Amino acid sequence: MPFILGKKIEMSQVFKDDKVIPVTLVEAGPCYVVQVKTEEKDGYSAIQLGFEKKKKNVKKTEKSKEYKHLKEFRVEPSELKSFKKGQEIKASVLKEGDKARVSAISKGKGFQGAVKRWGFHGRNATHGAKHEERTVGSIGATGPARVMPGKKMPGRMGGERISVKNLEVVRVDEKNNLVALKGAVPGRRGSLVEIRS
Repeated sequence: MPFILGKKIEMSQVFKDDKVIPVTLVEAGPCYVVQVKTEEKDGYSAIQLGFEKKKKNVKKTEKSKEYKHLKEFRVEPSELKSFKKGQEIKASVLKEGDKARVSAISKGKGFQGAVKRWGFHGRNATHGAKHEERTVGSIGATGPARVMPGKKMPGRMGGERISVKNLEVVRVDEKNNLVALKGAVPGRRGSLVEIRS
């Protein structure tokens, strides 16, 4: 199961068989294997990847802090043999036509009302409703005389981990470590992206 860390660059488009395909360009790698975790030693099997080396010098005792981003990917114990500490993983692990699951932190929207946050309909613009077009309306039942837990209300929106499945890998530029994924990828430009194929 190939996996890699990357950085979202921008959206673009690719022409394929007289069709325009919207794509998101991701700078995938190079990543480095920082740690190989085994069930005997750590209780589970996983690969820890480091992405984007820091420019300043790092002490030998703080080698794990050498990278801006560290992420773990769970793997089967049988797959651990193909990974070694310090191994470089490039965009070439992904192939054109692969289906990928992409995870990232979505854009933060701040404090938003219920109409934008939950897609509420809003109130009438007439018939006695004044300055109430985007209010929530009634929020509590008469019986309990309180607001029930889980009620959709205004609040902080965005800034959550989102995973999008089955995004097609349209192009892989091994020379520049670029991957073109069909459709939209969560997050702002420059945000960290996890790609699992």
